[in-house]
Amino acid sequence: MTDIQDIFKKSNVAVITGGASGIGFAAAKYFASLGMSVVIADLGGDRLAQASAELKTIAGEEHVMAIETDVASKDALEALERAVLQRFGRVHVLMNNAGIGPETSIFSAQAGWDAILGVNLLGVINGTRTFGPGMLAHGEPGLIINTGSKQGITTPPGNPAYNVSKAGVKVFTEALQHELRNTQGAKISAHLLIPGFVFTGLTKGERKEKPAGAWTPEQTVDFMVESLKRGDFYILCPDNDVARPVDERRMLWAAGDIVENRPPLSRWHADYADQFKAFLEKKD
Repeated sequence: MTDIQDIFKKSNVAVITGGASGIGFAAAKYFASLGMSVVIADLGGDRLAQASAELKTIAGEEHVMAIETDVASKDALEALERAVLQRFGRVHVLMNNAGIGPETSIFSAQAGWDAILGVNLLGVINGTRTFGPGMLAHGEPGLIINTGSKQGITTPPGNPAYNVSKAGVKVFTEALQHELRNTQGAKISAHLLIPGFVFTGLTKGERKEKPAGAWTPEQTVDFMVESLKRGDFYILCPDNDVARPVDERRMLWAAGDIVENRPPLSRWHADYADQFKAFLEKKD
């Protein structure tokens, strides 16, 4: 297993999509604090410029690059890679983190489905397929971190397009890591970041203050780094409301719908409410 310090070191290069805010920006600040060169890709010129300016105070102007990028466009991701390689030569950390979450239903407007699948799923797939070959080719240790969601595992009712996109990220990242570990000479590993409740632009809604139950993006990145040091593939983050054992029981119950031949999403089915409550409280 590669020592993470061989990757998170001065002069190495990190590319973070969705890097101008939230978890992406917290990760960018962490990488910059190590002396790494950092590239943030996002939409929104003013927000990107503000994030870039803050990063430059940490790492220095010569080590920061900010590029407006629509990750739903493969052409835009290829242009991003060209710009990064021209400036820094190679990439050691790719964090496919850009995500959106407008509300959808099964029969809601096509535009919402297209937007979510384009950013959350194709952004991860095409980001990996664009940067991955070069990361393998340069022969130095590296990481590809894809941001998933617990909603892609337990798939709760509400916003099915988001759930589908994040379920796809999970499946894709699992397949990616399987292929990488079976690729001769590969020094790149893949990891699935599964945040808990994090107070970001995507989750805060109308709230101005962080709820007590939420983690900050910085807490999430700290947990991610510790997990990476252990070599974890599944980076399953708790938060201040939900501890890991609760997440584990919820995920086991979701898998049990198939094994036990229950109705889908039985956790939210009135006929199974008492059974699920007992399962959640069961002590193994």
